[in-house]
Amino acid sequence: MSGKGTGRLAVVTGASSGIGKATARALAAEGFEVVCAARRTDRIKELAAEIGGRAVECDVTDPAQVERLREAVGETLHVLVNNAGGAYGADPVESGSVEDWRRMYDVNVIGTLQATQALLPALEASGEGIIVVVGSTAGQVAYEGGGGYCAAKFGEHALTGALRLEIYDRPVRVTEIMPGMVRSEGFAITRFEGDQAKADAVYAGVDAPLVAEDVADAITWMATRPPHVNIDSMTIRPRAQAAQHKVLRTS
Repeated sequence: MSGKGTGRLAVVTGASSGIGKATARALAAEGFEVVCAARRTDRIKELAAEIGGRAVECDVTDPAQVERLREAVGETLHVLVNNAGGAYGADPVESGSVEDWRRMYDVNVIGTLQATQALLPALEASGEGIIVVVGSTAGQVAYEGGGGYCAAKFGEHALTGALRLEIYDRPVRVTEIMPGMVRSEGFAITRFEGDQAKADAVYAGVDAPLVAEDVADAITWMATRPPHVNIDSMTIRPRAQAAQHKVLRTS
């Protein structure tokens, strides 16, 4: 399942687990050589070996590491999936950790900004580049206990919209996918600092939440449309989730 030799190159940030890992696999299956970028080098090296891609250690909040990613990519890039992100904590606004809010803004907004700025010239050079920003329905509707994460994802959504307007006359499409409830590796457990009971409660009684592969399938579809087709945004949820606050739980 290698994309080598096709001439099409993709970068996936946050590729060490969850949606990023699944997306790297899906793009490789479509013939892309995939640069797997993330902080956990052992995981991305294993993934890159599996899919015939390349592993580049990269914390998107670190300008020096983003610059190394740019150098590793080279002059031409076809797809950038800005997937690196995350949620920390679920406290109400009045008692939320300022440090958690900073961390969420830094990785979701500044990280997306830095990766985009660094790789935009290579995307433009391809003549048919596409940026896929992995946002969230948390960037559409606020909810209790999600103030910091919602603020970060609303910010990422605003960045995406502004960028699309600013580079409309260049050969680079700007798209965003907004997943709802996804049971992916690590997301909830990270948010609740390793508290498995709290992480499990998020999905309790939900018959079939989305999984990482569902989102990766949608991202790959967006990224492989003809160059004149731009999917501005896509909201994707499990059938059991009619809205942020309305979820069918059977037990």
